[in-house]
Amino acid sequence: MAMNHPVQPILHPVRIMDLRPTQMTVGLREVSLKQKEWRNRPRDSAGQYLGSHMIPAVLGPKGRPWIVDHHHLALAMHNEGVEHVLVSVIAKLDHLPKKRFLAFMDAHNWLHAYDEDGKQRDFADIPRKITDLTDDPYRSLAGAIRRAGGYAKSAVPYTEFLWADFLRTEIHKDDLEKEFDTCVEKAVTLAHAADAQYLPGWCGIDPLG
Repeated sequence: MAMNHPVQPILHPVRIMDLRPTQMTVGLREVSLKQKEWRNRPRDSAGQYLGSHMIPAVLGPKGRPWIVDHHHLALAMHNEGVEHVLVSVIAKLDHLPKKRFLAFMDAHNWLHAYDEDGKQRDFADIPRKITDLTDDPYRSLAGAIRRAGGYAKSAVPYTEFLWADFLRTEIHKDDLEKEFDTCVEKAVTLAHAADAQYLPGWCGIDPLG
């Protein structure tokens, strides 16, 4: 998802395994793409790369950083053997008790407690570690069609998950797992159709307009 908030950089590294997710799933194909991007970065540019990809976080109870974006990046870095990343604090709520903290996060749309089938779950079901996030292939499909011009990047929180839920009812999961590229082509066409015009970033043609 895209986030636009003023940030206060934390200059010291934070352990990836100390990051608290605010969602339940990622698209593992998207994670793999970020791992490839990391491997293909210019030599000796690890610090510069991480410095330009700081992860926005809210400090919650016990001072734990709850990340509100870049879950795919955090998991990709972990998979590549990176132990620390830089975070940007967008809110300090470590003085709040857990219940009030979660209520605040929910009110600001900083929690996405939906599983890999698109079903809403309790906040308690959100994983405590990045490594416990599960794969939602429709989230990968949503990312792929954006890069293919299916829709525009949007600042609306969880844009890609909204598109994933739309595609979940249009493309069969078995087809997605067996013929991903073909599904991307189909999904781009669906994304441009009028049925998808309620979604953030829609850039199709309105038949009435």
